[in-house]
Amino acid sequence: MTNALVPEFAVTDYRRSRNFYCAVLGFSCAYERPEEGFGYLKLGSAELMIDQIGLGRTFGGTSLPDTYPFGKGLNVQIRVPSLRPLLESLKRNRIALYLPLEEKWYLVGPIEKGHQQFVVADPDGYLLRFHEDLGSRPAR
Repeated sequence: MTNALVPEFAVTDYRRSRNFYCAVLGFSCAYERPEEGFGYLKLGSAELMIDQIGLGRTFGGTSLPDTYPFGKGLNVQIRVPSLRPLLESLKRNRIALYLPLEEKWYLVGPIEKGHQQFVVADPDGYLLRFHEDLGSRPAR
């Protein structure tokens, strides 16, 4: 679509993952090929793809995740205008946070940039770090 880098997550159950991303997290499905277990999802300017292992084209060999959680060593950061709707939906759907809501300030040259953020795991264990921008301040 528009981003130069779009991750594709190999998933075990396309419908379950699509439901999690769309019904729970609020992504929209820009397009999909359900017969291949593939969907291209968007949330604001964030884009990602999900692709069911064993349907359509599957990257084989050692590139496939073999045990839960998938995506070990990786988390993707997704900026949203407000965390509140996500947190409410996760609570309503009884989905636990992987890392709780926190305020973090990151040094970027002479300033610090603030995030309010949390991490949640998708059904296959991919870690999603949602953050709301808190602006910037002079570095301490």
